[in-house]
Amino acid sequence: MHTLKAYEEVVDFIASGTSPDTVAAFKPSNAVRERVRDLLYFEKTKGLTLEETSELDHYMQLEHLMRLAKARARKYASGKQIH
Repeated sequence: MHTLKAYEEVVDFIASGTSPDTVAAFKPSNAVRERVRDLLYFEKTKGLTLEETSELDHYMQLEHLMRLAKARARKYASGKQIH
């Protein structure tokens, strides 16, 4: 499954140690971004297989997780309290 690379990137990023600034600056690799673009294009033009739909769902879950982490990191970086 192609999403394994995306998961590996996020896990490696977390395992290498993070700071609010590095979390806020995180971007997936070009290969992952291209794959997501391809899947979104296929979804709109020809439809996706069940496997591709599952793959896109996983990418979207990772994207959501990283958006939440980035929002939280920005709060930490600005010195705001997190509850």
